[in-house]
Amino acid sequence: MKFVDEFRDPELGRTLAGEILATVQTGRHYKIMEVCGGHTHSIYKYGVDDLLPENVELVHGPGCPVCVIPMGRVDDAIAVAHEPGVIFTCFGDMMRVPGSDGTLLDAKADGADIRMVYSPLDALRIARSTPERQVVFFAIGFETTAPSTALTLKRAKTEGIENFSVFCNHVTIVPPLRALLESPDLRLDGFIGPGHVSTVVGARPLEFIPADYNLPVVVSGFEPVDILESVLMILRQLNVGDSKVENQYARVVPYEGNIRALEILAEVFELRPHFEWRGLGFISQSGLKLAEAYADFDAELRYAVPGVRVADPKACQCGEVLKGVIKPFECKVFGTACTPERPIGTCMVSSEGACAAYYNYGRFARDRELV
Repeated sequence: MKFVDEFRDPELGRTLAGEILATVQTGRHYKIMEVCGGHTHSIYKYGVDDLLPENVELVHGPGCPVCVIPMGRVDDAIAVAHEPGVIFTCFGDMMRVPGSDGTLLDAKADGADIRMVYSPLDALRIARSTPERQVVFFAIGFETTAPSTALTLKRAKTEGIENFSVFCNHVTIVPPLRALLESPDLRLDGFIGPGHVSTVVGARPLEFIPADYNLPVVVSGFEPVDILESVLMILRQLNVGDSKVENQYARVVPYEGNIRALEILAEVFELRPHFEWRGLGFISQSGLKLAEAYADFDAELRYAVPGVRVADPKACQCGEVLKGVIKPFECKVFGTACTPERPIGTCMVSSEGACAAYYNYGRFARDRELV
């Protein structure tokens, strides 16, 4: 198949759903985690969960980069944005993520010069055009978006741009998955692997899951047919007692990853000893910071940031959602005090967040009839 419509073909989806129904074992409950927020979005948007048997349950993981940013890092970003002469740049959804005392949008309303950009290169362009101001880019995301930040930093260094810096919040995918697998309150039967991250790192880094935990992993694309086929591949492994990494998304994901992108990441970044994740706490070797050769572009070295850990609001259960312990609708404030217009937690901010996806597409799923 070559065209996106083919991966959304209803007949093919029903055929795969029928194969899944024929594959599941009576009396057995299957619990599969989709790691990536993009998968969560597609599952709800296209009603993929409606096509699955009742004993096949999909749960949501920590693969939304906006969702895992803790409140303390948002507070740090706001502090930098309020520094005299700073133009603070970030992606649009980060402007709405709550800190302990408001959002970046609130800080913008209070007078901070905060601008939405579509890429770090946009931020670098602003730095070139306003040499009298300091421009800071709020870098977030897994290995998917880290190469674009790295290439921007390489360009800034080559051009000798001194009024540009990065507030780095890039994270890596393997450590949080290992932390989840070590969690005593979560039982899983398999993983739908992160397609976007795997375009950079490949499928090989996920081999620790079958090797250490005897669970199958299928790296999946993001269309409904992709996800259904990936579920089927996982079920077939489970039924024969197998556990390995399979690459359903081979049309995009090379098993060894994007070697050039990995080389650039290794040049520009290094691992942090510890980094805090919303809902998961501090995870060692899970965050990226700028390497010594790029320290002049590190906003955390250029500016004083509070660096204070802030507890999540007691009413918010984003942490449990990110760990797959509860579904979004089981949160006490879901759809009432917490909505996409007035989010309390990060899972309701980004379109890839499980709460936002469920709010927009899945609230009435239990009332829908299968067609």
